[in-house]
Amino acid sequence: MLLLDRQESVGIITLNRPEKLNAFNRALIMELDQALSQFEKDDLVKVIVVTGAGERAFSAGADIHERIQHSETEYEEQRYGADWVWHLAMCKKPTIGAINGLAYGGGALMASIFDIRIGCERTSFRFLGVVYGLINSTWTLPLIVGWPVAKELLLTGRTVEPEEALNIRLLNKLVPSADLMKFAVEMGQNIGAHDASVVQVMREILVRNIGLNWREMFLNESEAASGVLKTLSLRKSFKNFLERKSKK
Repeated sequence: MLLLDRQESVGIITLNRPEKLNAFNRALIMELDQALSQFEKDDLVKVIVVTGAGERAFSAGADIHERIQHSETEYEEQRYGADWVWHLAMCKKPTIGAINGLAYGGGALMASIFDIRIGCERTSFRFLGVVYGLINSTWTLPLIVGWPVAKELLLTGRTVEPEEALNIRLLNKLVPSADLMKFAVEMGQNIGAHDASVVQVMREILVRNIGLNWREMFLNESEAASGVLKTLSLRKSFKNFLERKSKK
């Protein structure tokens, strides 16, 4: 269901059900949850990149054929689709989505959780909850594109093509499909070159600050900065700067 790889400091997760447009069935969700935990524990992995197999889809979302085979009770008991979503949102390491094709329904939700999204000419999004009588992405999408656009996309369920996705900041970058993984991995390696504790605390603060007022955000940063400084000396923090100056 998944393919796992590592390129230097970047762990790569590939959703590998191309014949099903990389739809999420229970087996894939369990493997994804385990893969996130595996990379979180691996000190060599600083950043996690997630993409889809094939050229058509990043992910078409939930495997509807599997879902309709289970009763509502079974659905609730197994918390199908809930725990992995929160695990991804609270992942200890930065996440980058290499959105190689359509990201529909749960695939769009997943994409909206990543810290960074890179797309290509094949990328498109549809937040399909309203179409199927479901509710999702209300807690992620407004933080990315703002309330007015989020309301439109969530209430219409329409398709967002790559250029529009870039313009509304649903995509951070838009690159040719041939360069997508190379670009995503290089960005991950760029992030991975920085001190891991600083990167992880920075990400944690950004998440923790959601919904707080400006003063509370400032205090969160000040507290976190004081904690990081206890483990990092100024000489270590400015190592590259000092090395460059010594060569002049």
